[in-house]
Amino acid sequence: MCFSPNLQQDSRVEPARVEVYQLRVWLREISPLIWRRLLVRSDSTIADLHYTLQIAMGWTDAHLHQFIIRGKRYGVYQPGGISFSDDPTQIRLGDLRFRLKERFFYEYDFFDLWRHEIRFEQRSPLDSRRRYPVCVGGSRAVPPEGCGGPWGFMAFEDRCSQVATELLLDFLETECGLEAWREKYLENQTMLSYWVNANRLDRRKINRRLEQYAVGDEAWRQQWEVVLG
Repeated sequence: MCFSPNLQQDSRVEPARVEVYQLRVWLREISPLIWRRLLVRSDSTIADLHYTLQIAMGWTDAHLHQFIIRGKRYGVYQPGGISFSDDPTQIRLGDLRFRLKERFFYEYDFFDLWRHEIRFEQRSPLDSRRRYPVCVGGSRAVPPEGCGGPWGFMAFEDRCSQVATELLLDFLETECGLEAWREKYLENQTMLSYWVNANRLDRRKINRRLEQYAVGDEAWRQQWEVVLG
């Protein structure tokens, strides 16, 4: 992985010319909406934006990805994946000269095809007292990776709700016996854990990892290492 060692100390652009871009990101074809609002520096790179999205959305960077901006593809090369004509560590967001309300796409996992739509909402002066990138809004957790894309995820959510309802009724009626109920709970523990936390968004945790990334603290990777083993 490549990333800027310190987004707050980037000497490539004069500080007076650095702006803050407000981006709204959401997953297409999913309802209720899963979205984030991010503030990023104009001198951050395509590579920075890739890792920012992975952290903010809650993905694990375990699959291939690409940006599609005005018909051109950008991204961070991964062994065995697609190649890109530009170095993502050299293309700054400011170089792309986004127009207000302009939209572009970020695709993650070409099998499940999680397609993120990104809208450039506004630009504002850099606040030297604040660290970027930062997540300032959002809703809901991303789907479990490998669940089959948007349609598979919608079916997964329906199944989660069904299993949770069945377990609750079984517990209240205790017809199946507590030991049998416990076995059924353990069999579906992962699914139930997602169901309980699906509508929670821990922005503090997201921003803690974004800050680690911004200053080059390798601890931002640890969550992925735990998930991927």
